[in-house]
Order: sequence, then C-alpha cells, then structure tokens
Amino acid sequence: MTLENLSVNKTFGGWQKQYSHHSAVLNCNMRFAIYLPPQASNAKKVPVLYWLSGLTCTDENFMHKAGALRMAAELGIAIVAPDTSPRGEDVADHDGYDLGKGASFYVNATQAPWNRHYQMYDYVVNELPKLIESTFPVSNKRSIAGHSMGGHGALTIAMKNPELYSSVSAFSPISNPMNSPWGQKAFTAYLGKNKDDWRAFDASELMRQATQFVPAKVDQGESDDFLAEQLKPETLTAAAQVSNYPLELNLHQGYDHSYYFIASFIEEHLRFHYAHLHN
Repeated sequence: MTLENLSVNKTFGGWQKQYSHHSAVLNCNMRFAIYLPPQASNAKKVPVLYWLSGLTCTDENFMHKAGALRMAAELGIAIVAPDTSPRGEDVADHDGYDLGKGASFYVNATQAPWNRHYQMYDYVVNELPKLIESTFPVSNKRSIAGHSMGGHGALTIAMKNPELYSSVSAFSPISNPMNSPWGQKAFTAYLGKNKDDWRAFDASELMRQATQFVPAKVDQGESDDFLAEQLKPETLTAAAQVSNYPLELNLHQGYDHSYYFIASFIEEHLRFHYAHLHN
C-alpha cells in the first residue's frame, strides 16, 4: 500500500505526521495523522493509542487541540488519529452534519448507498492497524479512545474485540445510540430499521452483555449541552452494574462538550492507557 506524506512537524522530540493512502475497505482515499514519540525507533517499538474523533471532525482536530503530544512523548506512546468517515466526490453524503461525511459512527453499513464506502469499523479494527504496524516503529499493543461519536466508536470497538485492546477511554461518548436522536438517525440509514441490528454497535448494550472486559475510563462534563438528550452516561453506569464491568465514569462540574474539556483531562487518560499497555 502506497502512503503519501502530506506533512511532518517535529514536536516534543517526536514527529507529528499526516498521510493519505487508498483504502481497499472503504473504496476511497483516506487520511490519518500519527504522532511518533522520541522513543520510537527501529530498535524500540512503542504501543499505539488510536483516537476516534466526533461529528464534523477530521484527523486534525485532536492533534491540534487536545494538548496530548507532550504527555505522549513523555510516556512513549504513539497516537494514530484516522479521519471520521470516507471522503471523496463519489462517497454518499447528507445535507446534515450528523449523517454522511464526517459522521460514520464507526459502523459497517449494510444499507445502500452507504454500504459501498462506510465500512469504518473494519477500517479502524483491521486495515488501518495493519498498515500502521507494518510501516512505523510501533508494536501490536493497542489502546483506543475517542470523543462523542468517537467515544461511542472506541467503546464499541474495544468491547467487540477485547483481545485486541489493552484499555479504552472516552470523553462525552454517545453511550446509548439506540435511544439517542443522533444514533437513531445514523443507525436507520447505515444499518436499516431492524433495531436488533443496532445492538451490536451500542455501547450500553454491549457492556450489559459483556463477559470479557477491557478496562474503561469515561469522563463527562455536567454542563454539556448534549448530555441529557444525546449522551446518556447513566446508561453505561447501569450496564456496568449488570455485568460487573470495570468502568470508571467521572462527571465534571462546569465542563462542556468542547476540546477545552478534553485538554483538561487528556493527560489522565494517557496515563490510564500507559498503565494498561505496560501491564
């Protein structure tokens, strides 16, 4: 697979790079960002944290706004941030911000016209890590994290693949998309009207039924405008109590849905992942 390097910047002794490549899974060109800490070399491979961003975002938002790279450099963790959906003129789209480009919900779409390109679950779980591990000085030790729609994606991907991930964390995740307007709109389009098919991509449903556990950390701002209608963190808490899932869920007074919130607690998340990646 041919990689095109779009940009490179040295920061905190490591390298922040952006690449494009053709994705066979998504049938289009894709872009991702990668931060390689100073510890990464041919002699030493470092673990990877995959970051999934939220609605309307790209691979750039987290790298530019989260303030994560200093701690990633200190801990020796690579960070990989894919784009949030397929892109291109022939990729299906929708007028609204919450469906189509920038709004993949990290599922494998089964419904036309979305199923031709929107196979983001397979891209994040299989195709992208194979590319990363075969190209860069990283190990096969993985953790995964995300924000909002990406928090939903991170939680569901980790719980569906507990053998692949050492830990999972999320900021302001869409915790129960089956009962969220955002989730209902996206799942109907991508997966069809049968709600039984939605359960495989609902974090609360997966957590309630879990028998294998990936340690999970979730942070949620109490002044988040989307808290009650869209995010519903209480459904995760209830699900964890059913399965005895190792979930740490923290509510933070005054914080909202923005990257100011993420930047305030991202170092705690990186330390959480470091502990489990080296366990």
